[in-house]
Amino acid sequence: MNEGVVKIFQGARLTPTQRRIAHCLVEHDSKAAYLSAAEVAELAGVSQPSVTRFAMALGYSGYPALRRELRAVTADEPAEPAGQNAMQRAVHAETEHLRRLGEQLDRLEDVRAAAELLIASRPLPVLGLRAAAPLAAYFGYFAAKAFPDVRVLDGGGTSLLDRLDQARAAGAGAMLAIVLPRYPRETVEAVREAKAAGLAVVAITDSAVSPVAESADVVLPAAVGTQLVFDLHTGPMAMAMVLLQAMCDAAPEPVQRRLEEFEATAAQRHIFLA
Repeated sequence: MNEGVVKIFQGARLTPTQRRIAHCLVEHDSKAAYLSAAEVAELAGVSQPSVTRFAMALGYSGYPALRRELRAVTADEPAEPAGQNAMQRAVHAETEHLRRLGEQLDRLEDVRAAAELLIASRPLPVLGLRAAAPLAAYFGYFAAKAFPDVRVLDGGGTSLLDRLDQARAAGAGAMLAIVLPRYPRETVEAVREAKAAGLAVVAITDSAVSPVAESADVVLPAAVGTQLVFDLHTGPMAMAMVLLQAMCDAAPEPVQRRLEEFEATAAQRHIFLA
């Protein structure tokens, strides 16, 4: 892998089609630097206009300008080392994200502040739409074992704000919002509505400067992987579980009681095989 080519795309928010193009250029860096836009399009399996839009999304005037940059970096840097394919590089990038997250957790003040806000909320709404919906459901599934009345808000539409209003009327004082690229407009608007209604907001998102950051009381950033066609959410999932651990640590006695009650019920009903 030519690191210079990878750096051209790092930090850019790209559509799945644009990621296919970036993946193709990284995979065939020395060759792609001398191909036309039409040839890159054929190699990546996309349209030629998509290649042009891709170059412009990276800040270039067009594909010729991007190609000049590709030629410069492939001429200056050594060839890709043997033994790593694109899938391995994506996974290795995730291990780097987790390493950085581990360093970030050297300071737990924000995580503990978020935990205190959330454990005081009855009910506890957990917002996650589109790509964030599975993570909201994952967090909600385990949180409900330790805390009463966890409400996962994973569907948009006209009922979303109704459900948020219902949670507030029932006594909710805080909300966890999981907000991942490409940042659904509906999610950001729901967070603003929650703030306007008086809820404190804890946000798990990919960056401290994501669109939801300005509306959140506590931001817990965790980078997402961007080297495949679709994002890898390993970091945000780890952050969600770290947050849930901090919530359990902040209320050990009631959490332990609820967990014991659940285990007794699970055994009585033969829910699990092991």
